[in-house]
Amino acid sequence: MAGHSHWARIKHKKAATDAKRGKLFSRLIKHVMSAARIGGADPSQNITLRECIDRAKDASVPSDTIDRAIKKATTETGGPAIEASAYEGYGPGGVAVLVDLLTDNKNRTVGELRRIFEDRGAKTAQAGSVSWMFERKGLVTVRKDAILEDALLELLLEAGVDDYTTAGDVFEIICDPKHLQGLKLALAARKVKPELAEMSRIPTSMVDVDAEKFQKIETLIEALEDHDDVDNVYTNAAGPATG
Repeated sequence: MAGHSHWARIKHKKAATDAKRGKLFSRLIKHVMSAARIGGADPSQNITLRECIDRAKDASVPSDTIDRAIKKATTETGGPAIEASAYEGYGPGGVAVLVDLLTDNKNRTVGELRRIFEDRGAKTAQAGSVSWMFERKGLVTVRKDAILEDALLELLLEAGVDDYTTAGDVFEIICDPKHLQGLKLALAARKVKPELAEMSRIPTSMVDVDAEKFQKIETLIEALEDHDDVDNVYTNAAGPATG
């Protein structure tokens, strides 16, 4: 079973950093508002909104805060709408960098991201130049002390999922988007709470870079993640082997 553990480790790092900065709530609420504005306020009819609400609740966002965000997104008019878009480029060593945005002023955000890229030796790219290197997948991570590997494998096979690997103290599960909700329900039925369960972009192949370039790539990613309008950053960089 193939995996993409390096990418997921970057994702784990981002989640921890977000919590420390106090920006996680804001980003989750942006997701809720964007989903509600596009697909409506009823989570039973709007799967994307339901997933956004679940993520917000998992992060302990208060229910009344979520409700206010949905109401604001679906009843207020005239204000700037939050738009989901992507920004693409190449980092040191020619690795692909894909940035998911949630912004109410795309022109401003794009200009600011361009400076972040240029100041760190990276290059911007035209739309579509990088995104084709990533597949939209569900990504679930579960701590190894939460479930035995044999039990996890049985659960995955029952859920129609056939891709997982291990990284540090977690199992990383990659699945077809249509299986994500079923996998979450299967884990919940066994009282296993995943650390991460969301739609993501997984690189179809990885690019090996040396330690110096890898450090520069991580510096670029950290600078991008510091931007308020950046939701996720993905790369196909594979760090130098250790051990």
